[in-house]
Amino acid sequence: QVQLVESGGGLAQAGDSLRLSCAASGRTFSSYSMGWFRQAPGKEREFVAAISWSGRATYYADSVKGRFTISRDNAKNTMYLQMNSLKPEDTAVYYCAARNLQYGAATTNGADFGSWGQGTQVTVSS
Repeated sequence: QVQLVESGGGLAQAGDSLRLSCAASGRTFSSYSMGWFRQAPGKEREFVAAISWSGRATYYADSVKGRFTISRDNAKNTMYLQMNSLKPEDTAVYYCAARNLQYGAATTNGADFGSWGQGTQVTVSS
């Protein structure tokens, strides 16, 4: 089991940038694909971005493509989500997650992720 702790959320205005971090401990971080998901009030959790264990493959939801960038630093056991050009519709609790399969491919399906952080709130005002 891997423990995940998100940080970097907060209050922003439309057009601003924020960077989320996800610090991992427990398992060998570098051998697990990772992802970011978010959940807005009254809505279901949705996929935001994913990155393969090697960092060579990344995937994004259409709603964030071109604005958000996922990355990882395996030496620091940390994953990041750089969020630029924020919009009010980006307001949500953001969760980082680790795949439930060592060396498994990055996916967009939350059911493929076995470890989750506690979430960090991102609020974007217009």
